[in-house]
Amino acid sequence: MKVSRRSFLKTASATAVLPNIITSHAWANKPSETINIGFIGVGKQSGGHLNFFLGQKDCRVVSVAEVAKARLDNAINRVAKKYGANHDCKANVDFRNTLSDKRVDAVVIGTPDHWHAIPSIMAAEAKKDVYCEKPLTVTIRAALETLKAARKNGIVYQVGSQQRTEFGGHFRKAVECVRNGRVGKVSKIKIGVGAPGIPCDLPSEKKPEGIDWDMWLGPAPMREFNSILCPTNVHGHFPQWRRYREYAGGGLSDMGAHHYDIAKWAMDIDETGPVKIIPPKTGTNGLKMIYADGLEIIHESTKDPFNDVVFYGDEGTLYVDRRGITANPKSAVDSPFNPNDWRLPHIGPSHRRNWIDCIRSRKRPVADVSFGAHTSILCSLANHGYQLRREMIWDPKKYEFPGDKEANALIDRPGRGKWKLA
Repeated sequence: MKVSRRSFLKTASATAVLPNIITSHAWANKPSETINIGFIGVGKQSGGHLNFFLGQKDCRVVSVAEVAKARLDNAINRVAKKYGANHDCKANVDFRNTLSDKRVDAVVIGTPDHWHAIPSIMAAEAKKDVYCEKPLTVTIRAALETLKAARKNGIVYQVGSQQRTEFGGHFRKAVECVRNGRVGKVSKIKIGVGAPGIPCDLPSEKKPEGIDWDMWLGPAPMREFNSILCPTNVHGHFPQWRRYREYAGGGLSDMGAHHYDIAKWAMDIDETGPVKIIPPKTGTNGLKMIYADGLEIIHESTKDPFNDVVFYGDEGTLYVDRRGITANPKSAVDSPFNPNDWRLPHIGPSHRRNWIDCIRSRKRPVADVSFGAHTSILCSLANHGYQLRREMIWDPKKYEFPGDKEANALIDRPGRGKWKLA
């Protein structure tokens, strides 16, 4: 996991010209057609992934790692219900046991955000393909390290940005409409998502039995247990570690990882970034990220659970969220596409299935690690703007704030104990 930002930049520039085919590795030569999958974290979101892969005839879940005994036991019971009592799925508290299992071809990472990078990098080094929840990482450097490891080791890495494939195709249609100029030249995009991350101020609680709290914390700073961060049961909600800077990036990063991703995709700026970040003096609303061509992407803090993306063009406005898509004028989205219009390739209705199909074909998936890394960086830049409350200049090629020591200090975090990006 040791890599300097300078060495990453050489790799990043080289990947721009690589073909869309990933070098095959050991699993492709297996006599079996089954892809063996390991799980790292099985909370609410990853529990849904577990259901999906248990239902795929060409996949088999052979390892599960989880720090909470109740969730680990539940996952193993679900595996047993599917495969029978004599199943071969191993239960682990330490994810490294899943990664060292030679039977495992690919892993699904559904941990809190601060735990995405290290297992991803270790999985890549073990030549295991990865499906990882969004946002890709908490820090900019971790995003770069994860991308470098995936490219270096030739793995298929899908980020859980399901809006690229699912939700009725609304977001895919929005991308096609914008790219075909249906609302003219877009100069501004509004991203309506939650607030930025805040420092964790939760009180200490007595740690119950059945929780490996030190492993849950991992690279995050040491603090006492709190069940809001790590529920002790098989929970049906999304835990609110998402709110806190130590573990995530607030609602801005949580849903922003979806919506900023769509904005970048529509504007064909998936692997670049802004040159200037301008936060408001107060509040959690109105931060602007300015691109070299003048495009503005503006964060609007909203409590609407569906959130939204709004494209403002010189010939109209297009609005899209998970409920649907509309525009002013409506013809911008209602008119049929012409044969010569730019269209996205068909990939099927399932984001997770796209990952499996790409593991077999060795093609890059629709939410490739590079797209996820640059979306994650965008969310981090917005969070840093709210944290510092001043204008910042960003170099999207060197991945640094030129001459800005205070801002550059936020690009990386020291980690804790053995859990560090050295």
